Amino acid sequence: MKKVILIVSILIFILSYSCKKKTTEVKDISIIPQPASIEKSEGVFELNGKTKIVYPEMATVQDVVIYLKDYIKTSTGYELAYGSADENKNQIIFRIAGDKNLGEEGYILNVNDRQVIITAASSKGLFYGVQTLLQMLPPQIYSHQKVENVKWSIPACVIKDKPRFSWRGMHLDVSRHFFPVEFVKKYIDLIAMHKMNIFHWHLTDDNGWRIEIEKYPLLTEVAAWRVDRENMPWREVTPPDPGEKATYGGFYTQNEIREVIAYAAQRQISVIPEIEMPGHTCEVFAAYPELSCKGEELYVQPGSYWPNTDIFCAGNEEVFLFIENVLNEVIELFPADYIHIGGDEANKTEWEKCPKCQKRIRDEGLKNERELQSYFIKRIEKYLNSKGKKMIGWDEILEGGLAPEATVMSWRGFEGGIDAATLGHDVIMCPVSYCYFDYYQANPDFEPVAIGGFTSLKKVYSFEPVPEELNDVQAKHVLGGQGNVWTEFIPTPEHAEYMAVPRMTALAEVLWSPVEKRDWESFRGRLEDQEKRLYLMNVNFSQGSWKVDIKPSIENGSYLIELKSEQLNIPIYYTLDGTDPTEASLVYEKPFTVDKSSFIKAGIFVNGELKEDYSEKEIVLHKGVGKNSHLAEPPSKKYPANGAMSMVDGLKGSDSYRDGYWIGFHGTDMKLEVDLGKVEELSSIGASFFQNTGNWIFMPEMVTIEILDENKENLSKVNIAPDATPEVKGTIIEEIKADFDGIPGRYILVHAKNIKTIPKWHEGVGGKAWIFVDEVVIE
Repeated sequence: MKKVILIVSILIFILSYSCKKKTTEVKDISIIPQPASIEKSEGVFELNGKTKIVYPEMATVQDVVIYLKDYIKTSTGYELAYGSADENKNQIIFRIAGDKNLGEEGYILNVNDRQVIITAASSKGLFYGVQTLLQMLPPQIYSHQKVENVKWSIPACVIKDKPRFSWRGMHLDVSRHFFPVEFVKKYIDLIAMHKMNIFHWHLTDDNGWRIEIEKYPLLTEVAAWRVDRENMPWREVTPPDPGEKATYGGFYTQNEIREVIAYAAQRQISVIPEIEMPGHTCEVFAAYPELSCKGEELYVQPGSYWPNTDIFCAGNEEVFLFIENVLNEVIELFPADYIHIGGDEANKTEWEKCPKCQKRIRDEGLKNERELQSYFIKRIEKYLNSKGKKMIGWDEILEGGLAPEATVMSWRGFEGGIDAATLGHDVIMCPVSYCYFDYYQANPDFEPVAIGGFTSLKKVYSFEPVPEELNDVQAKHVLGGQGNVWTEFIPTPEHAEYMAVPRMTALAEVLWSPVEKRDWESFRGRLEDQEKRLYLMNVNFSQGSWKVDIKPSIENGSYLIELKSEQLNIPIYYTLDGTDPTEASLVYEKPFTVDKSSFIKAGIFVNGELKEDYSEKEIVLHKGVGKNSHLAEPPSKKYPANGAMSMVDGLKGSDSYRDGYWIGFHGTDMKLEVDLGKVEELSSIGASFFQNTGNWIFMPEMVTIEILDENKENLSKVNIAPDATPEVKGTIIEEIKADFDGIPGRYILVHAKNIKTIPKWHEGVGGKAWIFVDEVVIE
């Protein structure tokens, strides 16, 4: 059913677009990512069959010129000729000229009625100028076949542009599901279109080895193949039957890898290979079991594999010889400066039991298995450095001590990146809460199956790669960021496109455009033009979330409700009495006043049908709504909602802690102060708490509620323990409430004590516990 809904949505978009007139008028300049500056002029440049291309005869520049010529020929049919500069002729001119303000990747694009001039310090800048030029043409320029009756006009302007970050990447996991070379190239085209410059190719993992290594043929004969369980849910797969042949998988030959690298290079993209170690290596032991601690022959995992305990034996010298030999061939293939070695989720259970690993710990004077991992990573880094390469690893490589020159890819949050940058190491930010594109991007009930979570297009656009905890010197170590597409639940190229685009589009603007140029409303408008281009490129992109966000505010003493959606210029219908809205209901036009407790329901309709589901919120107008409030400790950056104001905004959170209304505190207490502004008689004060121990969220150990007078002297204090116990599974929402007998007070203090450390009975034992809290209702 979900697939049918997805296909119908795409068909509606295609039909609505294809029914439009084919002739295209020049409209406002619409470019993604937004350039640093645009100065519009009068007039247009008309691209036609007589347009000449002028460029300096340099091989790297010629690659850019050929790229542009091919694009133009495919959709227009024009075979543009080369010429010499003449300001009176219709020409596209490429110029190489140094400009310290633009750097290596910046460019100036100058368009008038006679010429298009792209100036840059290198071929990289010229290429990005070409990407901007293509977006200034009618969208049909992206068609894969010749298009008739189009006026190929480019608006006159001067654009000066350069990227904010040097690392603008997209990742693709081809181990969990294998994708053909043709799709990898298409993925690279999308990266290039968005002025991104890194393709992180995740080539090895427990579910399949995907790169030909000539010295170890069993890696492609055995480790690249698994039994076919594609008809089963990923987390419910069964192991191979006796004698069952492994038929699902594949690998890239070294020639295919060279082909992909050359293709990417023409598009100014560096291909960064990832070869996993010391964990996520189960597939290696299917081919070479002697490299594990147990020495047992395993099978390549056909699905979910957790806990992942199989790991390279750190006490076995043959392991390091194997890795060095593999890396030798990888280094020979990949010209990029970096090699990614993984390093994540390395379960050390086998190291604890392995005599060879324990001997290594003693011989090297290491304290524990964490330091053994550090020894392993540092040894690999030293080898890579000796070959002229730099090492990148996921943020777990910080464990036990970071390798001297390592670059950290921070995925579990911002903390690993902050720690690494503070130590003077380069960092690539890709926190799971913003940059994991295997998460849902719209209501899961109406989406293809995903791994879980929720990361909307708007959430991606709100990503800021440089944490405020870093000073100016430390911030320079943040090279940029990237989006990660893990493919456990993504079996096809079409599905991969759907998950990556347009979240890739949002991330591209975050990583390229100046902070002051980033504007969600502007981006959402320009995205409509980008979608036309993507359609013509046959990209199966997502239309994003149809959810209506219900946002409260206080203005001049009035309580206002704003209704918003990721969708652009589509009516929102709503009711205030809890009934289901229809297209005959109220139509949202601007923020409206609510003067009594209500129950809002809102939704979006397309062709008479409700898209996704209704949004609904109960509004509780109590004495605390809109009052000055303050949190003693800030909430987690992953779940900040609207800060302290979310606690007194009149809206209660839903049964999803990710809904943007719940505030999360990770390992810390919640301490809220509310100033009522004057003395009020108080009869009850309560706060709602969320528990789902499967997601490491627990009820507070104790909640303390206090009433203070105008001088902040205590009038009453109550300690209340929650009714829910941690052992209860599933989601529990409990209002913890204290009753008072009309006590006159001005200040309210609510202190929720976090259990801090996850208990021994829980799988996350020793980790930090979460508490989630919402509306403090004051009556």
